[in-house]
Amino acid sequence: MSGEEYGGAGAADDGTDRLVGPEAESDESAVEAALRPRELSEFIGQPKVREQLDLVLKAARQRNGTADHVLLSGAPGLGKTTLSMIIAAEMGAPIRITSGPAIQHAGDLAAILSSLQEGEILFLDEIHRMSRPAEEMLYMAMEDFRVDVIVGKGPGATAIPLELPPFTLVGATTRAGLLPPPLRDRFGFTAHMEFYEPAELEQVVHRSARLLEVRTDAEGAAEIAGRSRGTPRIANRLLRRVRDYAQVKADGVIDREIASRALGVYEVDERGLDRLDRAVLGALVKLFGGGPVGLSTLAVAVGEERETVEEVAEPFLVREGLLARTPRGRIATPAAWDHLGTARPAPAPGRPDPAAGPGQPGLFGE
Repeated sequence: MSGEEYGGAGAADDGTDRLVGPEAESDESAVEAALRPRELSEFIGQPKVREQLDLVLKAARQRNGTADHVLLSGAPGLGKTTLSMIIAAEMGAPIRITSGPAIQHAGDLAAILSSLQEGEILFLDEIHRMSRPAEEMLYMAMEDFRVDVIVGKGPGATAIPLELPPFTLVGATTRAGLLPPPLRDRFGFTAHMEFYEPAELEQVVHRSARLLEVRTDAEGAAEIAGRSRGTPRIANRLLRRVRDYAQVKADGVIDREIASRALGVYEVDERGLDRLDRAVLGALVKLFGGGPVGLSTLAVAVGEERETVEEVAEPFLVREGLLARTPRGRIATPAAWDHLGTARPAPAPGRPDPAAGPGQPGLFGE
């Protein structure tokens, strides 16, 4: 299963360590499943998406037909998988879950499509990573509910049309720009998931705390929400780790002080930066004077792969205004120096300040 949902599984991008071993993974999966909303009315945040999707599903039910194909895009952890399960529940239909990387051949997709029941929901996570032959087969399946199965090879190959029952495809992607227009245009409803506001994440924390039977006050929930990087999945992870700390080190009640101390143990600071985020900023500021510095050099300095720095750390640092990408390399913004508590060095005479704001001399090598 994917993990783009409330409490979903995935890479530990909140600075915490994941449990390992079959029993631990089973326990975590059970907790994650319990935290997922099961109805659209229970889903917190994304008000525009909820309103629009509610209309699509109600209209389909009134017509006694299948819902239009749905495309959900947005960063990991915002609720895409949860929404796909809610769509199935609202339509009273079973759901089949797979992912783009798992479909490497057209035959893989044909096997899945041919086994679908009428009205079934097919959730295809990371749809942009599907192979091109499977993608081209999906065009006809979405539009005409038909696929052509090729039998034989070479000049003697024969295309056998296979009729499919009406179904609803729910595609999820973290990189909508990689979807080819012919595929994107076949979705009847598209929605982009936004990062959550702190107040919305507080609601997520309170709801999850009730389900986990954890006592937390308003300030404790606010502390967790403020460090959750605008992402419900991370909020639920941090809540579970703070719960563990409160259980072992305190009386089990989560207030602001307990939440702050617990998240300090797990190296998540007051802005939600984890160990990797601070390592990237620290190297940029202390080793390279705030930049500009190339991505590969920065990755070597923190002992991580280039892709890890670019895809895991940088998006959040850029969104927080702590790091900027320029044609000359990565630079630390004044906010980064302030966050690390480090005094900015004065620029050399006649040399532009590398941390100058957009449009200022030095940012683009002008």
